[in-house]
Amino acid sequence: MHINWLAILVAAVIPMAVGALWYSPMLFANAWMKASGLTEENLKKGNMALILGLTFFFSFLLAIMLISVVIHQTHIYSLLMNDPSFADPNSDTGKWLADTMGKYGQNFRSFKHGALHGTISGIFFALPLIAINALFERKSGRYIAIHAGYWIVTLALMGAVVCGWQ
Repeated sequence: MHINWLAILVAAVIPMAVGALWYSPMLFANAWMKASGLTEENLKKGNMALILGLTFFFSFLLAIMLISVVIHQTHIYSLLMNDPSFADPNSDTGKWLADTMGKYGQNFRSFKHGALHGTISGIFFALPLIAINALFERKSGRYIAIHAGYWIVTLALMGAVVCGWQ
């Protein structure tokens, strides 16, 4: 399967773009700072180059992981990888794979479908992770809602790009 690396790079920028808006004074900055116990002074102390660099790196990893969540055809490859004739296009397996991908390789490959699975990932993966950490950190429901909302929107957009632009 071909990976569109430009789509992955664009998807990796989405968390920073959405975060710049989501955590801005225009939307949730004040509520987020209050729920997190942060002040403007605390935020100015961070090394923004390091924070943004690591954010992009982790977002890149997330975009790569989303391929297997939003593009169903990747599962066909994972089923066949241990077949010794998998890499031989002239083998029965290779011919079956080429035929199957020719017929079904573009099914559910849209921005809309990627957004759906990105949203589902946000609700059923990001929300529980955030909520579990927040519960042990004694954070509020507002804290959970702000961060989970961010990840649901972000993963929807990332899923749309990864699935629709492959």
